[in-house]
Amino acid sequence: MKAVLIGSLTALLIGLFGTRAFIGFLVKKGYGQFIRDDGPTSHHTKRGTPTMGGAVIIGATLVGYAVAHLATLSAPSVSGLLVLGLMVGLGAVGFADDWTKISRHRSLGLNTYQKLACQVVMATIFAILAVNFPDKGGRTPASWHISFVRDTWVNLAFAGTAVGLILFIIWANLLVAGTSNGVNLTDGLDGLATGACVMVFGAYLLICIWQFNQNCEYVETTKCYNVRDPYDLAVIAGCITAACFGFLWWNAAPAKIFMGDTGSLALGGALAGLAITTRTELLLVIIAGLFVMEAVSVILQVGSFKLRGGKRVFRMAPIHHHFELLGWAEITVTVRFWIIAGLCVSVGLGLFYAEWVVGAS
Repeated sequence: MKAVLIGSLTALLIGLFGTRAFIGFLVKKGYGQFIRDDGPTSHHTKRGTPTMGGAVIIGATLVGYAVAHLATLSAPSVSGLLVLGLMVGLGAVGFADDWTKISRHRSLGLNTYQKLACQVVMATIFAILAVNFPDKGGRTPASWHISFVRDTWVNLAFAGTAVGLILFIIWANLLVAGTSNGVNLTDGLDGLATGACVMVFGAYLLICIWQFNQNCEYVETTKCYNVRDPYDLAVIAGCITAACFGFLWWNAAPAKIFMGDTGSLALGGALAGLAITTRTELLLVIIAGLFVMEAVSVILQVGSFKLRGGKRVFRMAPIHHHFELLGWAEITVTVRFWIIAGLCVSVGLGLFYAEWVVGAS
């Protein structure tokens, strides 16, 4: 547990003090957020607030991870490097989007196709690498099986490795697109996405530690987890949780800085990477239920508008803006949505532990 504690503490300190320094830098450069005119009018006061704060979260995670390994004289794992690579890659896409907004003085950055193309490239590279690099026991960072709490009977390589790779790439792209866009859509109120990420990544910290303690490499029971590098994944989950915690000090209402697409896409990518490498892909839908709810609200809104002649389901999507337009104060929406996020995490962890108690089928 030493590496987890050292990495988390380092990431927390960088997230807390590094964000303050970054705010000063952004203010000096005049790199502020542009607010969409069709949103809640109360958000217009946020125009000019520094953005791209997600760079601090990414940096804190990377430094925390590096310090943890240097302090314990341990080598990084393939699974850990792949998750971090996906996080940094999608963070770079988000940075390009944020920079486009800032440099062109508008609220829109990369267009939908540009952003999606970049996400596909990053997810595809991750997927191809994740089913390679077996350890001594033959375990790769990712499995060919679709997983819930552990691998299910659904084997994507049922028709051979080539077909399986194509199917797995498609599956990985769905997960990466879903999580990265889900976090991105949730990041619309002060502290909302950051606070939810603290809970979700905190849940994955617990899952990774449990999988390490009950790993098939050390425990010979039907309840063991056949995950390649659970301890190193716990270090990453701990670093991200702590980095978000430190960042939340400055991102909570009234926010002094926004994470921007730099942070939301990176965090979504890391979340998908952790789900794939811990064999908890479908469990992610429950643990990250708030992000799912936000994404579904947009899908329903767009679908209704196109199929029902301009009729809307909500006053505005994502759904947190709907409640703002109903008259809820922003802080009220944020706290209540945090409660929803906490309930989803609790249910997810409950199902994870309950499956272990009952025993693997």
